Order: sequence, then C-alpha cells, then structure tokens
Amino acid sequence: MAENGEEKLLAVARHIAKTLGHNESMADDILQIFSNFDGRFSREKLAEGQAGEDGSGVAVLERALNSIDVQISRFVAADQPIWADPSDSAAFLDTIDELVAIIREWSPMASEKPIGVCLARADDMMQQAMFRIEEEFRSLMERGAESFGLNPQGDAGATMNHRFDSEEEDDDDRDFHNGDDVQIPVAQPLTDYDLIIDALPSATINDLHEMAKRMLGAGFGKSCSHVYSACRREFLEESMSRLGLQKLSIEEVHKMPWQELEDEIDRWIKAANVALRILFPSERRLCDRVFFGFSSAADLSFMEVCRGSTIQLLNFADAIAIGSRSPERLFKVLDVFETMRDLMPEFESVFSDQFCSVLRNEAVTIWKRLGESIRGIFMELENLIRRDPAKAAVPGGGLHPITRYVMNYLRAACRSRQTLELVFEESNGVPSKDSTLLTVQMSWIMELLESNLEVKSKVYKDPALCYVFLMNNGRYIVQKVKDGDLGLLLGDDWIRKHNAKVRQYHMNYQRSSWNKMLGLLKVDNTASGMNGLGKTMKEKLKQFNIQFDEICKVHSTWVVFDEQLREELKISLDRLLVPAYGNFIGRFQNLGDIGKNADRYIKYGVEDIEARINELFKGTTTGRK
Repeated sequence: MAENGEEKLLAVARHIAKTLGHNESMADDILQIFSNFDGRFSREKLAEGQAGEDGSGVAVLERALNSIDVQISRFVAADQPIWADPSDSAAFLDTIDELVAIIREWSPMASEKPIGVCLARADDMMQQAMFRIEEEFRSLMERGAESFGLNPQGDAGATMNHRFDSEEEDDDDRDFHNGDDVQIPVAQPLTDYDLIIDALPSATINDLHEMAKRMLGAGFGKSCSHVYSACRREFLEESMSRLGLQKLSIEEVHKMPWQELEDEIDRWIKAANVALRILFPSERRLCDRVFFGFSSAADLSFMEVCRGSTIQLLNFADAIAIGSRSPERLFKVLDVFETMRDLMPEFESVFSDQFCSVLRNEAVTIWKRLGESIRGIFMELENLIRRDPAKAAVPGGGLHPITRYVMNYLRAACRSRQTLELVFEESNGVPSKDSTLLTVQMSWIMELLESNLEVKSKVYKDPALCYVFLMNNGRYIVQKVKDGDLGLLLGDDWIRKHNAKVRQYHMNYQRSSWNKMLGLLKVDNTASGMNGLGKTMKEKLKQFNIQFDEICKVHSTWVVFDEQLREELKISLDRLLVPAYGNFIGRFQNLGDIGKNADRYIKYGVEDIEARINELFKGTTTGRK
C-alpha cells in the first residue's frame, strides 16, 4: 500500500513538472527543486519514469480502480441486502469513500486522455455503486417503517408503534423519553400534542444518514432526496388517511350535504392538529437526522414529504372559505378559522425554510380568506333579515321567528367573541372612537332586525296588538342581549335605550286600548240635576261593560311571553283602571234613588275587574327559547 502511495506521489510530481515547465530545461529545474525538498523525489527515481511518466501514472490509477471494481461488483451483484450485515455495509461504504477520494485526487489531471479515460471508468463504477446504495436506502426505509407498524398495503385498521427512543448518552436527540415502546393508534383523538415521534429506529436513521452522506458527496443528492421523499410521503399520507381525512376536491366539498360536511370538518380539525403538531415536526426531525450536515437537502426533502398532505389540509380549508355563506355555516367556519389561527405558529416554525415558504404563505392566505368568509356570512345574515317578508301576522302579537332566530344566532356567535373581534379587525372598516368593528357590525344587525319588526307590526290592524307585538319582540331582544357577551359588546347604554323603547310600547298599548275606558269612568259634573247625572252615568257604565267585555275577550287571546312583562302590564292596568272604576261605581251607588238600584247596572265589582285583568295575555304560545 505504501509502495502504491509513493508511485502516486512520484506520478504527481512528474505531472506538475511537465505542466509547469515551458521547456525541458525548466522542467529539469522543477524536478531538481523536488529532489532537494524530499529524498523520495531523487533525480534517479524521477528520471526512471521521465520518458514514460504518463504510462506509470495511469498504471497506478488503473491498479487502484481494478481493486475497487472487484469490491463494487461483488456488492452490486449481491442478492442479499448489504445492510443486513454490518460488516458488509461498512466495507461497502469504505469502498465508496476510496473511489470518491481517487476521483477527487485525479480529477485535476482529467485533461490528459489516459487519465480522463480512467476517470470516466471511475464515474461508471460510482454510478453502479450509487444505484445499489439507492436500492439499499429505499429498502432500509421500507423495512424500518414496517418494523414500526406501517402497513404498506394501507390497512386502515392497523396501528403504528411509535418508538420514543433516544440515542445513548445523547441528550440533544432526546425529545421524548420513555423506557418502554408506546403504542399509539394513529387515528386516536389526542388532547396533548406536545410530543415528537421517531418513525424509524435510531440505528436505521444512522445507517440512512451514512448512505445519504455518500450519495450527496457523490453528487446524487436529488436521487437520494427523491427516494427518501417518496417513502416518507407514503407513510405520511397513510397516517393522514387513518386519521379519517378524505382526499376531496373543492368541488366535492361543495357538493357534500351539510351534515356530512360538518362531520368532515370535525375530522379535518383533528387531522390538522395531529399533522401540524406531531407528524410534520416528527418528519422535520427525521429529515434533519438523516441529512445531518446537508441542510438544503434536508429542507428540500422535508418539503417534498409534507407538501401533498399540507396541500390536502389547506385545500379543504380553502373549500370551506370559498363555499356557501349561508348563515347556519358560521359556527363550523369559525371552527376551521380558529384551528388555522391556533396552528399558525406551527406553520411558521415547521415550514420556516426557503423551500416551504410557499406552503407557509398559502396557509396565511387561506386563513385570511376564512376571515373574509365569516364577514361574508354576516352580510348574508343581513340580507336574510331584509328579505324576510312581512306577510302573515304572528297570532296574538307573539314572538316572531326571525327575532328568535337572529337573537339566538348572535348569542351563539358571541361565544366566539374574541375570534370575531380578530376577524373584523382584519377588514378594511374604520372603528368609531368608542366601538370596535364587531360592535358596529352587531349594532347594525340589531338595527336591521328592529326595522324589519317595525314593518311587520304594520300587518296588525289593531294598534294595541301592534304594540303588544313590538313589546314582546323588544323585550325578548333586550333579555337576550343582557344575558350574554352580546351585552358586553353593545353596552349598557344600548340596553337602557331599548328598555326605554319597550316601556314606550307599553305606554302606547295602554293609550290605544284602555285610555278610552278611563274616559267612560269620568263623571260629568256639568250634567243638570241628580237625574241627569244618573242617566249619564248609567249610559257610561253600560258602555264600559260592553267595551270591557270586548277588550278582555280579545286581549285574553293575546300573548305576552315574558312573565315579568306580563305582570308589569297587569299591575299597570290595575293601577290605571281599578281606582277609577271603584270611584265611579261608588259615586253611582250614592245617587239617591238611582243608587238604590245600582246593582241592576253594575255588572262587575272591583274584584271582578281585577280578576278579568288577571286573565289577560294568556293566549296559546309556542315557547320562547
């Protein structure tokens, strides 16, 4: 071996002298300098091969290549996996290293035809070696995945054994430590995503790293990355499938019935969390370990592994974002938006390199598009309120379905108040001094609802019933606002103003129906004499009985949903009517002879009036949830 090394050294010295020497005299001077520098470069040894220096250098190179060729041919022709025997794999890697060293050493002399021919042979040998190491690389990855439970046939019921191991005495590689292997069903719902898995055994990862290092060093980095990416991509896609995520086009998502789509969104949320918080970081770690020292190859391979699954996740979210903006879809769209928001740090950290910037930017774009979709849904809610027709009146002036729908909708939406604040901040609107954009949006919807109810109230021919309708719906609106986050948004001033509106409807109802009754109970002191007064009071009492009967008969079929409001109405009517009625019949009873026969004209006692008032507003209701 030492003899071969000395021959190589002498051949190199002769080559330098020949290359730098412009004539024979200068070449001799260079050889003399070498001779003075090192005894191995004696004039005799250099002169021995001066005439045939080219042949001597080529002979050395050829002998080295012949030796390596024997080794490589043996490994390339082997039927058994080379990495099944550690000694064979070590010898194969040493042979490749030797071939790489020879090519690097002799490449500066490639312009000389005999050496160029030898180097071409060396390149062919290297290509054969790389083809075999590529096969070994692929086989080792597949065997490693199988040993960790990945079924290449895609058995959806199979489970993976994720081994949370760490190399001995290597704390830097220890992301999760457990003395035993832990079995984790891929599709099992998780609540703790704070873990990283090694999907291949550590020994396999080390072997893959050694192979990758040789392939990259020999200029076969793309082939290595392609094989690695293909194997890991299959593993990742199978894991995503086991999480229940279907590969759906945007058109297929849009055609899916809403109930099925709701279930698919739930599966997507789970899959997205597992992918971004466990699977992708684990693939990032595996890439970094296999391609340690080759960051560009690691970044490119990681992107190729995760791109398909990431696009699958993002396409589904995008389909939701650009799909129907029907109001009932708001809450599931919010779920998708919040999932994307919560996973943004993962998108930023996992896809931080240059190759993944497209995926990272696309995630941000779709997240913002989901926000646009949510704002669009609120616009559709506004249109729904505007378009709701004012045709059939609600029986008894009760609660209108649009009121119940809108208020329950807004209450439910405000449970995601912080999310909605963020969504509306992203719009181009300008908030007022004292209000957020979400507050402005909610106030506007409330205003549209109230205007719509005002129009609907005109359907009632009886003004009193019109005010009962507005009272019912106004009270319901205020109660729904007070009891939740909607009240925090709209504020106390809004609640006070609308309570005042309800009181005004109350007063208007009273004036439009019961104030006439009060007019009948007023005593006309201008009537001439006792007989004239008695006659007038008898007529008024008769009219009162008729009208009171009619009003009670009609108003008892009307509805006041809110128990407190119903009691307030009855109390106010008692206070309005009972004292006046008591005074009227008392005076009537004191009118001499007419008073003696007062019972013939007085149909109701004071207690009867109270009892009849207590029977008001008990019409049939359908509930007020």
